[in-house]
Amino acid sequence: MLNYLIRRLLVMIPTLLVISLITFILIQLPPGDYLTTYIAELQSQGEAVDPAKIQFLRDQYGLDKPLWEQYLVWLWGMLHGDFGWSFEYQLPVSEVIGDRLLLSIILSFSTILFTWIVAFPIGVYSAVRRYSAGDHILTIIGFLGIATPNFLLALVLLYLSNRWFGISIGGLMDPIYLGQPWSGAKFLSVVQHLIVPTLVIGLAGTAGMIRRLRANLLDELHKPYVTTARAKGLPARRVLLKYPLRMALNPFIADIGNLLPQMISGATIVSVVMSLPTTGPMLLAALQSQDMYLAGSFLFFLALLTVIGVLVSDIALAALDPRIRLGGPGGA
Repeated sequence: MLNYLIRRLLVMIPTLLVISLITFILIQLPPGDYLTTYIAELQSQGEAVDPAKIQFLRDQYGLDKPLWEQYLVWLWGMLHGDFGWSFEYQLPVSEVIGDRLLLSIILSFSTILFTWIVAFPIGVYSAVRRYSAGDHILTIIGFLGIATPNFLLALVLLYLSNRWFGISIGGLMDPIYLGQPWSGAKFLSVVQHLIVPTLVIGLAGTAGMIRRLRANLLDELHKPYVTTARAKGLPARRVLLKYPLRMALNPFIADIGNLLPQMISGATIVSVVMSLPTTGPMLLAALQSQDMYLAGSFLFFLALLTVIGVLVSDIALAALDPRIRLGGPGGA
């Protein structure tokens, strides 16, 4: 198991390097740069553009350097904890994204936890009690969850909470804690405000997880080894828990690597609707203004979360299924 873990960690290093290169290329694809957007904005407002000032800013930000040199400077800075300078906010990127990235990670993990806690028992029940009244009801609810856009659900909940209870459920904390250092009271406020965004963002993922777990478990329950175990008189609970459930969990656990980026990218519209101070709205604004270091850092962190999620899922799968860490049925 240790050798397997070391191999996976070693693979992460070139993967992240390639991701950083692709990320930098992507944010450089649109024509022009931040100063081009800045000049267009000044001209649209009827203001004069000083060429000397623009050239000074271009030299200061290093935008006149070759792309390969800009990439190496950015990569070297990231290795030392310096993610560049945000042109839009006139602050280091690390200061701009700090709280938003932390809140996005907290929201993502709470959504994943909600997804697993709800999807696992319901998926098992639907498979074991196939075609029962409960299975039909849960199937209908699941399809509604998959079909309902999360931003639409957010709008409905915002309206109902304001109309029926006279309260606002927007944001991730009480307004008095905005811009304040972290404390126990601020953390408690975040936890209280997480409930509705977690429900909104996690609904579709939970419904999809239920359907996948149900299908996987049904497939395992109809295999010959389960029929043989039942014919030998083994208790139904033991037959279910011994192998079918473990085997059905493989795709369930493998989804960890996909859930993290899906939660963050899928929450962008919800964050805009519910005024959540997460990374999504800021990433969108950074891409529109071509604030390349801010946008690149967000995209790199999103890719990093994906790689970490895949690593966690690989480790969990290896612990659950020895064939994976041994390299196949033959143990090669």
